[in-house]
Amino acid sequence: MRFGGCFGWEINLMGCLTLSEGMRYLLFLLVSLPVFADVTGVVVGVADGDTVTVLDAAKTRHKVRVAGIDAPEKAQPFGQRAKQRMSVLVFGKVVRLEGHKQDRYGRTVAKVWVSPPDCQRCPQTLDAGLAVLTSGLAWHYKKYQNEQSPEDRERYAFSEDEARSKHAGLWAEANPAPPWEWRKSRRSGGEQNSNR
Repeated sequence: MRFGGCFGWEINLMGCLTLSEGMRYLLFLLVSLPVFADVTGVVVGVADGDTVTVLDAAKTRHKVRVAGIDAPEKAQPFGQRAKQRMSVLVFGKVVRLEGHKQDRYGRTVAKVWVSPPDCQRCPQTLDAGLAVLTSGLAWHYKKYQNEQSPEDRERYAFSEDEARSKHAGLWAEANPAPPWEWRKSRRSGGEQNSNR
């Protein structure tokens, strides 16, 4: 005997009320889907200009690769300045993570939203990655730009172009080495200047 058709309740041969096969399938799908909710927490670590650690209310640590940018490595010119800039923006502050992808190192790739430095009681409306990019201390990570919304892709490209034209941060140098090239040269045994 069935109640509600193939997506409802039914009484089995032993007279017990059970879920229909269709309803069991729907429940399986719902339980199998990942839950995508923004994470809110406090930044407890800044590894470099594009990697932070966030501690949420459940005391879970989230290692985060900031989406949309690639900042110089710490040993690379301007690497320490990029880390300092990110630290000023987010360290010890409540942030909201927007993004759910994981990179090959298990880090969450996300936009990091924080309250503006001049208004800590304001909502989290400052995109920390975009702020580092605008300061001239990161590149727009064009390799992954198709993962950005069209608006973000345009905003990030524009911010990098503006920083370049103003010779801000690393753009004060004639030919700054992008981090992806710098990492590749290090893997192949090349050496780079590492003083900034």
